[in-house]
Amino acid sequence: MNQSLHASLNSHKPLVPFGVTPVLTTPAPKQLTPSSPAMSVLTDFTQVMPQSIAGDTPIDDAHLKMRHGGVRLLFVMDKHSHCIGVLTAKEVIGTRRINLAMQQRNLERSEVTAAMIMTPWEKLSAMPLEQLASLTIEDLVRSMASFTEQHLLITERKPSQELSIRGIISATDIQAVLGSQLKGELPATVMPMARSFADICQVITGHDL
Repeated sequence: MNQSLHASLNSHKPLVPFGVTPVLTTPAPKQLTPSSPAMSVLTDFTQVMPQSIAGDTPIDDAHLKMRHGGVRLLFVMDKHSHCIGVLTAKEVIGTRRINLAMQQRNLERSEVTAAMIMTPWEKLSAMPLEQLASLTIEDLVRSMASFTEQHLLITERKPSQELSIRGIISATDIQAVLGSQLKGELPATVMPMARSFADICQVITGHDL
């Protein structure tokens, strides 16, 4: 063996077996307050892949994807990769929209698709990214005091480009990062799960959920 190669191999220490049971290093939780930038609670789709499904996906398959992905909202896409609406857990777990689709189209439940029960894009509201960037978390929540949905879509329009959905903010994510502080606003020892931005606003302004 070439002496220089032999010396190089000997200079590297061998791998060391575990001597004790290890622990996993995990990211430190975000230390946020109501005065933290609202951008800090944005799920940014330039960093996190959005969860989506085709419009012709059966609703039970959509529900399974939500469960496996740990999400409560899926973007519904057409064949041209445009977002035509959103589907939330509320729609796939509930019966109102499903039953309506079955009655109007004379279908079995297994034939109902995501596109039939989704909220189409023309009925959705969103906040531009530049507006979000000017707000604190508390500003955001207070501005959404009458918003009864659990998810807020954030849009972005770059020069010479189509309008895009840049990310999403979940009321439950805000509750999670501010949990210890918001819990202090409640007389109960366990804070109920927020169902909407309106719920979170009630807590921040000193009212029960």
